[in-house]
Amino acid sequence: MRRHHRLWLCTLLLSFCSGSSLLAQSFTIEQVMSSPFPASLTAAKQVPRIAWVFNNKGERNVWIADAPEFRPHQLTHYEGDNGQPIASLQITSDGSKVVYVRGTELNDAGKSANPTASPVAPEQQAWVADTSDGEPHLLGEVGCPDEECEDLHISPDNQWVVWPAKHVLWIAPIDGSSKAVALTDLQGTALEPAWSADSRHIAFTLDREDHSFIVIADVEHGAVTAYHYLSPSVDRDEYPHWSRDNRHIVFLRRHGRESGLPLLQVLPEPWSLWVADTQHYTPSQIWQSGQSSRDSLPSFADRSLKVSSDNHVIFDSEQDGWNHLYSIGLDGGKTTLLTPGEFSVEDVELSADGRSVIFSSNQNDIDRRHIWQVPAAGGEAPVALSQGQSIEWSPLQLSNETTICLGSSATTPALVYKLERSGRKLLTPNALPADFPSSQLVVPEEVVFKSEDGLTVHGQLFRPKNQKLPGPGLIFVHGGPHRQMLLGFNPMGYYHNAYAENQYLASRGFTVLSVNYRLGIMYGHDFEYAPHTYWRGASEYKDVLAGAVYLRSLPTVDAHRIGIWGGSYGGFLTAMALARNSDIFAAGVDYHGMGSLMSHVHSQSALFAPDLQEAQKIAWASSPEAYIDQWKSPVLLIQGDDDRNVDFHQTVDLAQKLRSHDVSFNQIVYPNEIHGFLLWHHWIESYTATTDFFEKHLNGVH
Repeated sequence: MRRHHRLWLCTLLLSFCSGSSLLAQSFTIEQVMSSPFPASLTAAKQVPRIAWVFNNKGERNVWIADAPEFRPHQLTHYEGDNGQPIASLQITSDGSKVVYVRGTELNDAGKSANPTASPVAPEQQAWVADTSDGEPHLLGEVGCPDEECEDLHISPDNQWVVWPAKHVLWIAPIDGSSKAVALTDLQGTALEPAWSADSRHIAFTLDREDHSFIVIADVEHGAVTAYHYLSPSVDRDEYPHWSRDNRHIVFLRRHGRESGLPLLQVLPEPWSLWVADTQHYTPSQIWQSGQSSRDSLPSFADRSLKVSSDNHVIFDSEQDGWNHLYSIGLDGGKTTLLTPGEFSVEDVELSADGRSVIFSSNQNDIDRRHIWQVPAAGGEAPVALSQGQSIEWSPLQLSNETTICLGSSATTPALVYKLERSGRKLLTPNALPADFPSSQLVVPEEVVFKSEDGLTVHGQLFRPKNQKLPGPGLIFVHGGPHRQMLLGFNPMGYYHNAYAENQYLASRGFTVLSVNYRLGIMYGHDFEYAPHTYWRGASEYKDVLAGAVYLRSLPTVDAHRIGIWGGSYGGFLTAMALARNSDIFAAGVDYHGMGSLMSHVHSQSALFAPDLQEAQKIAWASSPEAYIDQWKSPVLLIQGDDDRNVDFHQTVDLAQKLRSHDVSFNQIVYPNEIHGFLLWHHWIESYTATTDFFEKHLNGVH
């Protein structure tokens, strides 16, 4: 008995000393991934009713709730981990119906994703459901070549739904009385439809590749009676928005595409705001950006452009180095900065009366998000509607002026909230599973460190609980790359999952540092668009390396047992780390990353660039495969072979090069799966495999 006791004690001590933290683990990956993820929060304009999509372990359904109690009610009843996403959820202004798209866009072979290998191939389809009974009916059966088909728009009179697909606009009666039909038939690709308030006109972008027009379609009984082109030119006009009185249309203008430009020099992209009256369709410019790189069109421009009820145009610009909201009258004049300070704005919506702007930002809390409100006309400082250690995003203000949002924290996953003066109130308390391990999660620490060239880098440090002796460390690198990881569960489903995995890894004894490297958002324009990044030099890898240096400095991290993992662009950086610094990174897990960046200088548009040869040299030197001779550490490669974001050939090609150089690698390939896995159990399997892989190679246990 004593002998067995001593053996048990020795095994226990070895496990503790090795850092495997078998004692520390107190929850499973299934538990920390068990909470339903909310998305597509929307609201009716005339009644205080909200709707959203819950993804509950891969089972996706529409839910609704009404003021004042906001008791959640499941509207649709799709069953199982079926791999069919729900997107573009919209609700009629009277709250009587919801419309949504179910299924994925088409791949290059013209197929929707079928990760369950169903004998009946799924199709992407538009649906409508009455909020009284939830019974869905087809709006139309339109396959589409890109994600634009998910852009559903309900007419203000609640009679019609229009959306872009197969280069044209499609329209269907919302009552489902007939199939969808093509509304437009014009050269080019119709995008970004916007209904007038009287439901008699649709403004849209007509993209003709090197230039684009704003077109107004007069619509009667579901058919076009006339087209009007707004000031056609050689430029690219985009994102049309109507004023509330139907008298004006606002749009953005950029220069037309120019061929033969240099590849290595990142040129500014100036832009301007235009307003057209709808009586004569005569546009005039009301605002023009500067000519510097900070004056280029911001990445959030399509989401931020709004027209207030008091006739102010709201737009965002990074002219002062941060993504801020500005306001200008429809007739031009003085421009007002609405959100001054060293922070950036993200989600933007108008208040119920249309006179204020509700937005999310990282003001005063750079690694979180909170909700703010400011008058559209300016003159007052923004007022915080939420604050503290929580995170909030996707704000909406209802007809009764109640503000709703999605939110999370370091230890609670994303759920639906109501913002009150006393704080936020959870509207979906029963959605959180009883065994969700909130009390067992760690609160990540905000850490700041310097990169090799002096750049300040932010990260989140997950420390295992009760760790005393040095154990293994991990670097996590996000994808995008225009993303930001936060001090809590992330607003994006992909990174909400990754945050859960980092929590699980911490429970297994790994100290995890999530690095917000340059190219990421919310740290200012100059950080997001730093020089010599991506295929132009991959200088962002310096920040990843600096993260490893920081990890190695911690007394609770064994400098010889550091790994790295990430997906997409994070997979690329994982491969870079293993290829260039196998002396630092002992193992890695690469989710759908890139081994070569040469495709960016082999495109048709690059053929006549004056610096093509130099660009090709730099792109190759910025690729992991250029350092394959130095790659020694083992790697786990994971990807779905129907990936529409990163070509599956990237993994195929990298695997062959690893084989030829005798580098140990494991692989997990999911047939018919896309970039952001559609099946919940694929996330569970891949995260379990990730943890096992690191335990084997960094802990010496399996």
